[in-house]
Amino acid sequence: MTSLAGARTLITGAASGIGRATALRAAQAGAAVFLTDLDAAGLHETAALVRERGGKLLGAHPADVSDHEAVQAMADRAHAEHGSFDVVMNVAGISTWGSVDRLAHEDWRRLIEINLMGPIHVIEAFVPPMIAAGRGGHLVNVSSAAGLFGLPWHAAYSATKFGIRGVSEVLRFDLRPHGIRVSLVCPGAVSSPLVDSVRIVGVDRADPRVRALTERFTRHAVTPDQAAAAIVRGVERNRFWVYTSRDIAWGHFAQRKFEWPYTLAMRALNARVRRVADRLP
Repeated sequence: MTSLAGARTLITGAASGIGRATALRAAQAGAAVFLTDLDAAGLHETAALVRERGGKLLGAHPADVSDHEAVQAMADRAHAEHGSFDVVMNVAGISTWGSVDRLAHEDWRRLIEINLMGPIHVIEAFVPPMIAAGRGGHLVNVSSAAGLFGLPWHAAYSATKFGIRGVSEVLRFDLRPHGIRVSLVCPGAVSSPLVDSVRIVGVDRADPRVRALTERFTRHAVTPDQAAAAIVRGVERNRFWVYTSRDIAWGHFAQRKFEWPYTLAMRALNARVRRVADRLP
């Protein structure tokens, strides 16, 4: 079990939705939270909620995670004021759907810059200091059901969510010797502002047929607070796979029948590579 009590915790995407709910849940569990989001107004609302509920707020710093220099500047400031962090949660993200003949190059690039490079920028800036501190810790990356399954119209979105899944899969083993655990969160439908703001390229969302499709997608949606509760529980129990709803957990079950032998094999391979690396100059 991992306790969030007293843990210095960075949460991106904290202005609304899952990010805000996770900030409140983590603070309730005793974490000292440092929050960031591009939406400064929403971010400061979340900060005020943390304070009102008696949580410990280290800071709320607006930043664009797709901007490497901005993330590094935020990290430098946070480390100077608070030292290295114990928990890093990559929650920020956007969503754009569309068939490949309708997606523009800019749609692909924007998703990659925010959903994939954004978490990478945060990992670059915050995880090496965690390693140097030698206290262990926890890294949380939010992927999606679209990082598990080939959902219609999700090619560009899935490229980013499968990408962060791959990063997490590697770091799950690379960071283990340093006592840093990794959790990969795979939400299904969540009734958050992200759902309402999803761009469906070349499609009129007001069309009754499109509304029917989106309503079917959100029929079994969980609330942001339910998703946040699953994330905090996953950290506390040191789980790699974190699901926010049972439908996604069961859907992924068939892909994981032989996960344990795979995990053992990857740990052995990782240990072998480390032994070789230790002999290098």
